[in-house]
Amino acid sequence: MASERDEQGGQGPSDTPPIDPTSPDFVLPQELPLLPVRDLVVFPFMILPLFVGRESSINAVQEALAHDRLLMLATQKEADIDEPEEKDLYHVGTVVLVVRMLKLPDGRVKILVQGLSKAKIEAFHREKGFVRVKISPLTDEEPKLTGDKTLAVEAMIRNVKGQLDEIAGLGRPFSPDLLIVAENLDEPGKLADLITTNLGLKVKEAQEILSMTRPLERLKKVSERLSREIELLGMQAKIQSAAQEEMGKLQREYFLREQLKAIQKELGEIDEKTQEIDEFREKIDKAGMPPEVKKEADKQLDRMSKMQSESAEATTVRTFLEWMTEVPWSVVTADNLDLKKAQKTLDADHYDLEKVKERIVEYLAVRKLKEKLKGPILCLAGPPGVGKTSLGQSVARALGRKFVRISLGGVRDEAEIRGHRRTYIGALPGKIIQGLKQAGSSNPVFMMDEIDKLGADFRGDPSSALLEVLDPAQNHAFVDHYLGVPFDLTNVMFITTANTVDGIPHALLDRMEVLSLAGYTEEEKVNIVRRYIVPRQLEEHGLKKTNLTLPDETIARIIQRYTREAGLRNLERNVATICRKVARAVASGGKRIHTVKPSDLARFLGVRTYESEKEQERDTVGVATGLAWTMAGGEIMHIEATPMQGSGKLTLTGKLGDVMKESAMAALTYIRSRAKTLGLADDFAAKTDLHIHVPAGAIPKDGPSAGITMATALTSALTGVPVRKDIAMTGEITLRGRVLPIGGLKEKALAASRAGIDQMIIPSENEKDLEEIPENVRKGMTFHIAKTADQVLNWALTRPLFPKGRKGRTVNGKKKKSARPAAKKKAAAPKKRR
Repeated sequence: MASERDEQGGQGPSDTPPIDPTSPDFVLPQELPLLPVRDLVVFPFMILPLFVGRESSINAVQEALAHDRLLMLATQKEADIDEPEEKDLYHVGTVVLVVRMLKLPDGRVKILVQGLSKAKIEAFHREKGFVRVKISPLTDEEPKLTGDKTLAVEAMIRNVKGQLDEIAGLGRPFSPDLLIVAENLDEPGKLADLITTNLGLKVKEAQEILSMTRPLERLKKVSERLSREIELLGMQAKIQSAAQEEMGKLQREYFLREQLKAIQKELGEIDEKTQEIDEFREKIDKAGMPPEVKKEADKQLDRMSKMQSESAEATTVRTFLEWMTEVPWSVVTADNLDLKKAQKTLDADHYDLEKVKERIVEYLAVRKLKEKLKGPILCLAGPPGVGKTSLGQSVARALGRKFVRISLGGVRDEAEIRGHRRTYIGALPGKIIQGLKQAGSSNPVFMMDEIDKLGADFRGDPSSALLEVLDPAQNHAFVDHYLGVPFDLTNVMFITTANTVDGIPHALLDRMEVLSLAGYTEEEKVNIVRRYIVPRQLEEHGLKKTNLTLPDETIARIIQRYTREAGLRNLERNVATICRKVARAVASGGKRIHTVKPSDLARFLGVRTYESEKEQERDTVGVATGLAWTMAGGEIMHIEATPMQGSGKLTLTGKLGDVMKESAMAALTYIRSRAKTLGLADDFAAKTDLHIHVPAGAIPKDGPSAGITMATALTSALTGVPVRKDIAMTGEITLRGRVLPIGGLKEKALAASRAGIDQMIIPSENEKDLEEIPENVRKGMTFHIAKTADQVLNWALTRPLFPKGRKGRTVNGKKKKSARPAAKKKAAAPKKRR
């Protein structure tokens, strides 16, 4: 069923004489074809053209023309329905007579219809190609008019006619014929129908009037609608009169909007701008802003209400208010204060890292005892791949807080932290406010990754901007340049990460509590692979536990021969490679159970990438084993020294930095000062050229910790006494032979352990750092505690050169014992040489 109305005409001539529904000969049929119409309510005695396009509607018209030319018109409730059902139509409609029909070239039919009488649909019957409805007449209830009632009806009719004339006088366009016909009508019902057809009412209002069977009520409804129309037209005239005095060519658009605003205000409606202002006001009230912040938001909202909606400044203020209402001023998440549960969560996600876990649990304990507590500002410093970033996520889960992460690597603009001022086009808040909005709470765990890689240029220094953010004494009133109001950051737990603290400005580093994460030992890596990495990679590759087994010895071989790192990233990549090959075999229908043995690694991972670090094969003259700390953890290095006849020149190779070159010079000066004790000629420095080389020449090296190693290699080369192969050393040397402390002792000890070296010489001031070395490594090593280079040489060389020198101490695992026992037995050896 379908029908469309494209135009509506007034009264006009027709080929067929109109049927008078009041005639005694007229009988309303009980059933008629149904013609649904859209956006139109047809009244009795109304003549108008209709365009019929739906097939079912055309069939209904054909059925009517084949019999008595009568149709039942019913209005659709929703105009966009193409095939309306019974529930989609109003049941009160109008019986019409098809006066004329014209077939159009596009297949549609144009008909001219005349409304005859109202009727109510009682039942629907679908026939072939159209719908036939059973109808019942809907006649007006004629009131009994006597005395005063007759006068009241006449007064109402006269009032309606006066209203119609007044509307016409206010400029509402009406057909002159309408006013003439209305003036001559004295029947309330017909007068109401006539005026309703020309008022242009909405379908719902017109249908309500059509459904009324009491003429006086119908006329009263029309009178109310006319009164509203008069008020609207009067207000429109008043607005036009008031605005026309100032309106010019450039003010025309403004006048039209003000006119619409005034009309909507009189109707009790709200325009889009007013609605937007009200929405912002409601959001501001619900945002829980501090008083000074709310005052600024209300001020900007008042400014916006006085601006043109399309102006550039209004857009800027609107964006500002959106940020102000979306920032979580008072939204907080409840902390999980169950210490055991928090510890369990941390242990489930990460192996070891006891210091960090202990610090988080301590914070929770204090938080449990004191409700208002400033969030700690932690800096997790350690080599890549040890789990710094993922640890932040675990902390958030353990605390029950939201987690947000920003990367500071390469950030050079201060505005990235503090935001841009609103005067700039495209201005936005900084990363701090953006992160809080993303988190949706004012107390998230906020991780700042790679803080040691901040840059600085002409746009400012981001690290200086972070001084306020990461200072618990100042961040209660952090002001973002874009918002321009203080935000309290004391509830935020800031966690920063860095590979090394050397690149962090001192003032910024001083504001953070640094927790060092050292590299993992081989045993720790094996446990982590077995407990965390293998299950995760099996799940990511769609494998079951039964598909792949990696024994501990296989994992250890992967660590030794295919990775060289303090963290776990390359190790996890190698495990992923094995999983992919197993997944391919399983998916291809091959072997479903794989146990990868160490001997199978070449088939899965290819040729080994690294050779295991090893100690020297024998005690060697001029070669000393040193220890270095790198971003990937600890490494051993064999420093070589060779004397040659010459003029006292010192050559240093191996891409050494300035500090390391100065250490070599200091070591040589120390040896020259002890030349007599060492049995060297007084003029050896003038007649001997010395060459020190540190292998892996393409890798830059620097730092003072190789001082005693270079001194040992030089002494061995000059005296001809071999250096012990089973001992490694680290420490800075001074001109007077003092041994100064170094950093990275744990990583260096791990490197020595990996190389099979079980003895280390360390500065006496680093003895306190032995507790940081894993117990299993510490128990298997002997540590020689040195205060002077004399002690270092006595331990490092195969025979002591300073038998009368002050003896150092030796720490064997956790137990301390006296200095090297063989020293007394070998004390006489140097005397024989001299």
